[in-house]
Amino acid sequence: MKVAVVGAGWAGMAAAVEAAGLGMDVTVFEATRTLGGRARALSAAKPDGTSLTLDNGQHILIGAYSETLALMQRVRLELPHVLMALPLSLPYPDGTGLQTPTWAARWPAPLDALAAIATARGWTWGERLALIRASLRWQMAGFRCEPSATVESLCEDLPERVMRELVEPLCVSALNLPASHASAAVFLRVMRDALFGRGAAGFNASSLLLPRTDLTRLFPAAAAQWLQQQHDKTSRIQLGARITGLRAEGGRWRLTGDGIDQAFDRVIWATTASVAAQTLLAHADDNEALASWALSAHALGFTAITTVYAWAPGARLAAPMLALRAEPDEQAAPAQFVFDRGQLSPDDAAAQGVLAFVVSASTGERDDLQARVLQQGQRQLGLALQPWVTVVEKRATFACTPGLERPGAVMAPGLFAAGDYVQGPYPATLESAVRSGLAAARLAKG
Repeated sequence: MKVAVVGAGWAGMAAAVEAAGLGMDVTVFEATRTLGGRARALSAAKPDGTSLTLDNGQHILIGAYSETLALMQRVRLELPHVLMALPLSLPYPDGTGLQTPTWAARWPAPLDALAAIATARGWTWGERLALIRASLRWQMAGFRCEPSATVESLCEDLPERVMRELVEPLCVSALNLPASHASAAVFLRVMRDALFGRGAAGFNASSLLLPRTDLTRLFPAAAAQWLQQQHDKTSRIQLGARITGLRAEGGRWRLTGDGIDQAFDRVIWATTASVAAQTLLAHADDNEALASWALSAHALGFTAITTVYAWAPGARLAAPMLALRAEPDEQAAPAQFVFDRGQLSPDDAAAQGVLAFVVSASTGERDDLQARVLQQGQRQLGLALQPWVTVVEKRATFACTPGLERPGAVMAPGLFAAGDYVQGPYPATLESAVRSGLAAARLAKG
């Protein structure tokens, strides 16, 4: 069976690996020259002229991402070499916040999370007990709630400090929306797996896994190498190959583009939702199934993520990742987290002193955001920061709002969708992308 995968992001490469493993002849078409989609490597030069590979956005994984971790192992990645594992922790620069004690770091879920809550620095016992009671209440309810509920309404009984220092940062990092707009049902699924679920690949479910390498090398490049080594006669990846045409033809699908005109038994469309919708709407003709799917994808809302890379020569944070405090003037403190790239890549001299500030659900212009983040960093970290590179992904994730109807995996007979926006239990995360790719490949096999 000949199958085409359109898009070489995490969903597309997951689909390609699974399809090849299932015995299919796989061709991957990628419009750009870089693997990874919206989680890819980015080359840049520091203010002193030193070159360094960054990412188009800072991502983290957690130990509950079972499918992603298993797939990374499948393509022969040594996880301790590419991921730094930290126990559940959201420390602030002043040392307060949620931090799993060393003596509880290897406890099974949910004991490790309960230990972190019980010892949260700067919290009163009343605040700690309120969060523990809420967590147990969610567990007793099967981590289910009304589809129309927001995270804010779900947590309306929690103390203000718990909302400000834990729920809001977790919500905006996982769903890329503030608690007042985010789906409580999806948030609870993430909390269930992270705090009460089983870990994978030897990690606790709640472990924070920070990439030690760039996001292209973290999985997509390794997947491409695995395909070349294991399935060199039945798999190929074409970079700079943009698909612009799609047509049903005698039970198959014909793809066309610059220098491309090929028919396939199955097609897995693994681009962004907006590109998928635009392409399908332009070529749906009288195909009602395609038109309906494209309209549902077109109806999705999107939110942005901005990553501000700054340089502070000789700087070293108290931890590889720190949470940043909200301030009375919300516009003055847009970033929620900062990552110390030097600690993540200790053997790379060029990474030392490089900090990545993440602004989830970002709004505003690039230059203004960069200026406000640098001022926030100087106030909260006490560092003199030099601006470097600011990356704005305007359509980074779909807006995971209450009651959202996401497009399904089946676009039409023989045509399947893969992407973090496709129907599934998770918000727009790497795990969601990988799961959708694996599922699409299995649907294609039939």
